[in-house]
Amino acid sequence: MTAAPADFARARSEFLSIDTPRVEDGAAIWRIARDSEVLDLNSSYSYLLWCRDFAATSVVARGEDGRPIAFVTGYLRPDRPETLVVWQVAVDRAHRGKGLAATLLDALTARVAADRGLSCVETTITPDNTASDRLFTSYALRHDVALEQEVLFDGELFPEGTHLPEVLYRIGPFAT
Repeated sequence: MTAAPADFARARSEFLSIDTPRVEDGAAIWRIARDSEVLDLNSSYSYLLWCRDFAATSVVARGEDGRPIAFVTGYLRPDRPETLVVWQVAVDRAHRGKGLAATLLDALTARVAADRGLSCVETTITPDNTASDRLFTSYALRHDVALEQEVLFDGELFPEGTHLPEVLYRIGPFAT
């Protein structure tokens, strides 16, 4: 991991701080996810629960006014507690193209590694999501770890019938 845990506590640039999400951030996170027009939008209730139950494995970037402008949500796999599953990554439209998603991903994985140990990062990406592919491919390169891809869920498994397959990206192992 390249980012130090102290960087996570108060990583600063001219426009943001990186922080642990709070329940009161749930509505803003839901709006950012909705406005992404790419993510599968969960219920607003689920984002409130995420901020309560998975705050230790999630992160938000805050603007100068303290409101969330980007987030990464994740959880530890119950059967592999040293594997962080990144659930969603989104950046408010006004803050895209500045490397914020990569900064958040680096900060989150550094914190999880320091707090709990981290051997692997997993996420799923549909084949048409070029931005996420670039984010996680560059993450693996930055951290000099392997990236494996395999279809996790074929599109036919989804009840909508029109869903693209979800490709599992497994990144690691990290040196412990």
